[in-house]
Amino acid sequence: MGSKTVPHFTIEYSANLDDRIDFSTFCEALRGAAVATGVFPLGGIRIRALKCADYAIADAAEENAFVDISLRMGRGRDLETRRQAGQVVFDAADAYLGDLFDDIPLALSFEVREIDPDLSFKKNSIHQRLKAHE
Repeated sequence: MGSKTVPHFTIEYSANLDDRIDFSTFCEALRGAAVATGVFPLGGIRIRALKCADYAIADAAEENAFVDISLRMGRGRDLETRRQAGQVVFDAADAYLGDLFDDIPLALSFEVREIDPDLSFKKNSIHQRLKAHE
């Protein structure tokens, strides 16, 4: 199993953000940030957004909202590289959400995790297509 691969981003968000955030564009902003780090292979980047219809936040006020992003990446990068790449992506998420923090009570969180290569199974033909178009 290869290391330094598989940057998979999962965005979970409260359903009350559906009318406030274009999640397709948000995913693209995070993809662009991930590419800009120079840390991740283009063919391995995956970003998905999952709406949470059921949730409870803080004091249960209706306007409370959250965006929780997790990044799973293959092992092989040192802590500083992971931290710097994580900061670039977090900054992109923060910039995209921008003034929304002033409009509603919003929690943004982001966590980077390493995948155990002995327990990760993959098959990917996207890399071949990208190489063919270079």
